Amino acid sequence: MEMISQRNSPMVKMLRTESDNYMEGLPRCLLQEIFQKLDVESLCRAASVSRTLNSPASQALASLSVLDFSGFSPDARILEHVLCDNNIVRNLTLDCRRLNDSSIRVFAKGHLHELVLLKCSHFTSWIFTAIGENCPRLRTLKLEMIHRTIQEPHRMYKERFAEILKGCLHLETLSVKVRDIDGYCINFGSLAHLLPETIRVLQLRSTYEEHMKQLIHHPISSRLVSLSLAVDVITDELIYQITHNLSLLVKLDLEDKPSYNPQSHSDLSNHGLQSLASCTHLTDLSIVRRRENVSATFRMVNDFGIFLLIEGCKNLESVKLGGFSRVTDAGFASILLSCKWLRKFEVINAFFLSDLAFHDLGNTICSLVDVRLPSCSLLTSEAAQSIALCKNLEMLDLGGCKSVADQGLESLSSLTRLTTLYLSGTDITDSGLRALGCGSSPIESLSLRNCKRVTDRGLAFLLVEGGIIAKTLSALDLGFMPGISDKTIFTIIEASVPITDLCIRNCFYVTDASIEALTSDNGAGKRKKPLRRLDLCNCSGLTSNCFKLLGRNCFTGLRWLGAGSTRLSKRDTVVTRASLIICFSGCEMGCGDDCTDLMET
Repeated sequence: MEMISQRNSPMVKMLRTESDNYMEGLPRCLLQEIFQKLDVESLCRAASVSRTLNSPASQALASLSVLDFSGFSPDARILEHVLCDNNIVRNLTLDCRRLNDSSIRVFAKGHLHELVLLKCSHFTSWIFTAIGENCPRLRTLKLEMIHRTIQEPHRMYKERFAEILKGCLHLETLSVKVRDIDGYCINFGSLAHLLPETIRVLQLRSTYEEHMKQLIHHPISSRLVSLSLAVDVITDELIYQITHNLSLLVKLDLEDKPSYNPQSHSDLSNHGLQSLASCTHLTDLSIVRRRENVSATFRMVNDFGIFLLIEGCKNLESVKLGGFSRVTDAGFASILLSCKWLRKFEVINAFFLSDLAFHDLGNTICSLVDVRLPSCSLLTSEAAQSIALCKNLEMLDLGGCKSVADQGLESLSSLTRLTTLYLSGTDITDSGLRALGCGSSPIESLSLRNCKRVTDRGLAFLLVEGGIIAKTLSALDLGFMPGISDKTIFTIIEASVPITDLCIRNCFYVTDASIEALTSDNGAGKRKKPLRRLDLCNCSGLTSNCFKLLGRNCFTGLRWLGAGSTRLSKRDTVVTRASLIICFSGCEMGCGDDCTDLMET
């Protein structure tokens, strides 16, 4: 393919002239009323269509006090056009993948109260200084970025971060996620004395336990009501510091990724959990040990530790536990039966969690809305049937529960509020999808990834004409399913399913015919919404010809394309839309600044 620039081509100029002539006949008040109902992205697109639309679109953008660019990545030119006349914006959210230090002057304004900067992969630490100097009224700051040691030393990074705390004296919420390519972590503990007295919510990712103990011990931290930390290792000593100094704590979120198996004297134990019982205001609790570096778990915690914790924390509304390898059904059931206001229950990689933990749900007033049990291999369809007694359930994740089969789906299909269902790696078949498709669940997001026994026929059952799911489904994951072919894509189109996110990675029997059908006038006309994210990673049945559609006026709504291990080459890619990101790294859908091989076009 060849790189084509259509922005200033004669054809585009002619179309814009015709568009201007047509739009000039529309009443001004009608345009303004229409634009008041559009989101930020739609307004930006409308402004570029014609000169006639540019003015009312710009006026609409200038009147917004809340601007959210998290759905697409603006470049500096677009951002400057949007913000140049807007002096009233208070809340600004940016996807910063296309921005760098030269863009900071555009958005770092003194009238901002909330600033959320996502996926900052091209900024240096100068952004800290700029925010501290130019945004004195900030109440909320959330920042995700990468620190590249090659570009600047650690000392400068820390010193410039301190400028935020010195300049933003009214911060109530501070969330900082910094990923360092060399493993360096900012010593937030040494900056504790600079925290503003207004701080109430603190979220710090990628830091050291020793640094956090120093920060928590500082008197200013005693005002915190919400604390979220990602540290190297969670220890009893860290928990003691939290319980002794943060008496007002309502939400506690702790996560670690140890690079070694912690010794018993330097790890979380039953004693640490017992001390959390003194946090009587606690409603949200999350303690997770990730197993990315080593297969470490909380070996010093068993059912007794959970009993001691729940004895003092019966008002918990949300519980998330990961890496508790010695806790059994008795410990998990005590949470479900003792916390009568429990709305969210999540357990990850529990070796001894089985159906027994859920047997008594029918005898309690179950308030559960969100249940996530990924990779709990002992669970079967009986657990799904028990969970189905929670009639207010909206989200259920049974991914990796290999023994969950069709009987479970038959029970879940009666849930009238269930909008999200993850069944990846389960033992369901086409018959189970038939029951789900004929049920009452208005599912919007469904994952069937790695469900080896599901075929094209099952998807036809799921999207049966007149069924609820065919009208509500917007995100569908069909990755690693050998029984899926072009027939499923044709079914989606014929059923007019409003899919916006579609994953068909590693589906070897999907061919160019599917892509052509998704982009054809007939297929696009039948689909109610345009595709926004499409994952084609390792679809070996696709040829380079199908990717030529990207250079035409097809997939106009597409924002992210996964093309890793396909016949699409970086050298011959043609895309003329600045909002489309093509990822060749095999990342999961919607990858961000963690992508090591991200192509932006």
